[in-house]
Amino acid sequence: MDIPDVALPPAAPGRTGGEQRELRKPHEMIVMVPRSARVTLTARRIYTVLLQVSQARLSAMPTMPLADFLFEAPLAAVLRTTGSDGTDRTAAKRYLGEMRSLEVDWESTAPGDGVKWRGFSMLSEVALEVRRGETWVSWSFPPSIMSALREPARWARIDLDVLARLSTYAAIALYEICVRYRDNPGGVTSRKPVSWWTDALSNMPGGDRREWRKFKNERIKEAVAEINQETDLEIELIEHRQGRVVDEVQFAVRRRPRSGTQTSAPQPVDANLVMRAETLGIREIKLDGLIKEFGDVAVRAKLDMLERRAANTSLRAVDNAYSYLRSLLRQGGASDAPEAAEAEAAASPAAGVSNAPPPAAVTMPSISKGDDAAAGERIRAMRREVEALDSAVRQHWVELALQSLAARGLLTAVISRRAAQGDVMHGLLGSVVVQTYATATYGADWNAAPLLSQAA
Repeated sequence: MDIPDVALPPAAPGRTGGEQRELRKPHEMIVMVPRSARVTLTARRIYTVLLQVSQARLSAMPTMPLADFLFEAPLAAVLRTTGSDGTDRTAAKRYLGEMRSLEVDWESTAPGDGVKWRGFSMLSEVALEVRRGETWVSWSFPPSIMSALREPARWARIDLDVLARLSTYAAIALYEICVRYRDNPGGVTSRKPVSWWTDALSNMPGGDRREWRKFKNERIKEAVAEINQETDLEIELIEHRQGRVVDEVQFAVRRRPRSGTQTSAPQPVDANLVMRAETLGIREIKLDGLIKEFGDVAVRAKLDMLERRAANTSLRAVDNAYSYLRSLLRQGGASDAPEAAEAEAAASPAAGVSNAPPPAAVTMPSISKGDDAAAGERIRAMRREVEALDSAVRQHWVELALQSLAARGLLTAVISRRAAQGDVMHGLLGSVVVQTYATATYGADWNAAPLLSQAA
């Protein structure tokens, strides 16, 4: 039984749209069968994070990037998004290198779909480099995976927070299959031969191909129990017999509320959040300290405010983004540029200093939650306008934004590299592009309430 297409889900509570730790995994990538070597549990977790980070980046890009485009993220952040404490870096480097040559078959769970892509490498290219004492990983995918990842026709919603709690390869593989059917009115997965399930749930080339009774006792029972304990799914094995022999299997799938223990469990760090902070010049180790002190949700909200503040060309440049963000968190109010943050940012040593003499501190009036929501909607409307522009026209506004950042001492090597790759609508650069376009098109007061109907 197949299921209908699903719409993009709303953002998770406390996270902005597109920022939740969720992967829209294309149906044709649900089942991964190793062909050339064993896939470890850690490697599969890392790969899922790479897919999620890449999808978040692609969603912020108005067009498909060129074939030589490389995604990137701090290796420690990738590891901690999987639920690791970051101590597996040496092993992770080995896994990443192996993914370049590791071949797998990708298969849909739909009846009759069969193998979608045969013999694809998990990654087309992968590289590791040290930047300011931190290891960064860069990677790319085969073109077919890129296309499916950017615009999946049908997908399953994979929650990375849930994957981080599952401790076996079989549990992760089975969870990803069953998630696809969580909203299926029939309440059951497709019915498949036992050999299909041993291949789909095994991390060895060609599957273990053990006798089904042994495979069930050694792998399936433990995976089912862990999924029922740690996720929002309740699944049950259904065996179909031909005489006395089990020849086909499927699973009943039901959604259930998560327990208080699950919702209160520590949340893994979000690699995309780390990358946004890095674009502003805030190192991961410093961001990690803020997350531990104030929590993921608060840091994310204040980072949004910092990005808007840094993009506002009518105010002086933020000399020290980390100090400014820390002051925003300590101040805790709704002001878009609190006086305390302005004062501390002005007093702190510059991490990207404007050469112009700083004017007197600018204190913005407090913004109510309603006004802030309306302003956010206007910003999103402007972003949609920019993304809809012809690429040549949009590039004009990108160049102006780069000039603005350079004049204010905020044009970092990271921003320049991403702009050269066509990744222009993400992070600080994206905010400045939107601000530059909107101000020139609608005037300096474009983000004021009376312009809502014009800008929408």
